[in-house]
Formats: sequence, C-alpha cells, structure tokens
Amino acid sequence: MTDHAFVPNDEQSMLRDAARGWVRDRAPISALRKLRTENLETGFDPALFGEMVEMGWTGILVPEDDGGFGFGHASIGLIAEELGRNLVASPLISSAVAATDALVLCGNPDQKSEWLPRLLSGEIHAAIALEEAIAHNPSGVALRARLDGNSWVLDGRKQPVFDYGEAGLVIVAARTSGEPGDRDGITLFLCPRDAAGTSATRLTQVDSRGAWALVFDGCRLDAGCVLGEIDKGLPALETVLDRARAVLAAEMIGSTTQAFETTVEYLKTRVQFDQPIGAFQALQHRAAELLGEIELARSAVWAALAAIDAGDADVPRYTSLAKALAGKAFRRTAQEMVQLHGGIGMTDEHDSGLYLKRAHVADMTFGNVSFHRDRFAKLAGI
Repeated sequence: MTDHAFVPNDEQSMLRDAARGWVRDRAPISALRKLRTENLETGFDPALFGEMVEMGWTGILVPEDDGGFGFGHASIGLIAEELGRNLVASPLISSAVAATDALVLCGNPDQKSEWLPRLLSGEIHAAIALEEAIAHNPSGVALRARLDGNSWVLDGRKQPVFDYGEAGLVIVAARTSGEPGDRDGITLFLCPRDAAGTSATRLTQVDSRGAWALVFDGCRLDAGCVLGEIDKGLPALETVLDRARAVLAAEMIGSTTQAFETTVEYLKTRVQFDQPIGAFQALQHRAAELLGEIELARSAVWAALAAIDAGDADVPRYTSLAKALAGKAFRRTAQEMVQLHGGIGMTDEHDSGLYLKRAHVADMTFGNVSFHRDRFAKLAGI
C-alpha cells in the first residue's frame, strides 16, 4: 500500500471552513432530536438539505462535463467530517456520493443526462437499495429480476434502505442469474420513485434517522433502467460502496472528535474532592488512549480518501482499514463519553446518548468492524 498523506489545498480548506461555520450556525445537534417527531416522512430536514444543495455540495463528485465541480472524494469527506460533529442527518452520502458515483461510473449518456442534473440541483435525491439481511453482504443479493419481453420484473425485499423517504430515484441491486453469494449474476437498476409494484414501510432506528423496508412485487422496469452490465454489477457496486464507506468514515471521525472534545471539556470542569476529575491520572490515561485511537483512525480515513482520488488499485484495502478503525474509535469514544459523564451521561437530555446510538448505526452501515477486518485480511492475503 502506497503512503497517501493528505493535506487540504486552499480550495479544500475554504470548503471545510464554510461547512464548519454552516454546521455551527444552522445545524445544531438539537436539530437531530426533532427527527423523533418531525420530518418522519424523510428522516432529515429538507430545508437543511436544500441549503446544502445551494452551497453546491451535491455537485462535488459530478464531473465538470456533466455540470458539476469534480472536486473529488477528499473534498466531500471534509464536509462529511463537519456534518458528523453535530450528527447532521441528510441524504448527502446516499445521494451525492453513492448514487452519484454509480451514475458517473456506470451510466450511459442518456442516464447521466436524465438523472445527474436532477440530483445536482436538488430536484430529487437518491437512495441505494442493497441490504437484505442483518449482516452486510454485497454478494448475498437475493431479490430477483427476470426479463419479460422488453422489461425487467423485480420481486423481493430490501431492508434497510437508508434515506428512501421521498427519494426520486432508487438504485437497486438485483439478482439476474445465479444464487445468493455468487459474485456473478448481480445487476444494478435505476428505479424511479413512481415505478409501480413497490411499497415501503418506515423503520424505527435508534439514531432517529430515516430507514425503510422496500418491497418489490412485480415491479416492472424498462430495459433502459439497467445501470451498467447485466450480471456483472458487483465490481461496480463494490467500487461505489468503497467510496461511500470512506466518506461515511470521515463523518464518523467528525462525530468521534466532537464526542472526545466534549468529554475532555467535562473532565476539566467537573469537580470532585475539590479538584477537576481530569486531574486524576486514571482518567487522563483513558483520555490519552482515546486520542491515540482517534488519530490513528483519522490517518486511515484520509489515506483512503486520498487513495480514491489518486485512483490507487489498493482502494478496497484502504477503505476497509479506514471503516474498521473509524467504527472501533467511534463506538469506544461514545461509550467512554457516557461513562465519564457519569449519571448525566445516562439521561436522554444529554447528547452523549445520541453519539452512542449513531456510533452503533454508522458502524453497521456498509459493513461493521468485523466485516472490514475480515475483508482487509482476505485482501492482504492473510
């Protein structure tokens, strides 16, 4: 693996600073609490996402020839890290990363011209329908797609489908041949929101974000909805997933950093036995161990994003390393946040519980620590 040191350029630094200021002023963590009772049909605040669109964030990965900016994954990773600090819920990774990358990598000219401008402008957002079981398994697709004349008919179930609420487009991974677990036989489809034969049920998640169970019952799509090659969709899907994993890991680093900083500030101000509890050596050691783990994960995340933008052949290893380290660091830091805050950390009124809940969901999304440790070992020939 090549050493990919990442230092933001001036343009990226300005993008990060703008995102940091916007998150501070417009998206406080209290906004997440509203998702329990408001915006249940979307799982995010459409007004806030509209502001992200206005700032051009949905066009960062769209090539200039297609009307976007072509800034690269490190740039959108910088934004994701800032969003992670305040646990901002949005379809940015599902739509502006995963779905956009899928269209850029696999779409034909007609598909790109139809969908990319609509995603970029915020007219619609997109979701990815992949998971069918508790454990992440990209090759385990069982939902069937069969050819009937000039149409494909989809039957099966996807769960969870993140950010499906009011999505105008769903990219569906379906099995067109073979059996679940086979690497061949998976095809990607572009499924418009208004396609007949689909139904959705909202799921309740501990992190209060939007996820749905999506059922396909005789859903009929025309031949122009095939995205990429028939039966050969898994390599492209894995490429898209790796890019989304790296950006999600950047978001997780932002959340982890904020959880750590909030906890350290509490250690400095909470007084017991006439001194701040941060003066106790045992708690200093715990904080020092956390900091080392966070910085190690941060290095892996930015190396993965830089490797993607450099077109490195080792991107799968970089992203699995990054996602595994980010997942471990986030969960441990969130757990320590609850414990070190004592009784107040156990209450719903304190933000520590929000970070802990998000840590569990983010870890499971696109493969948890165990999945990526195993994947990295296999890719490394261990």
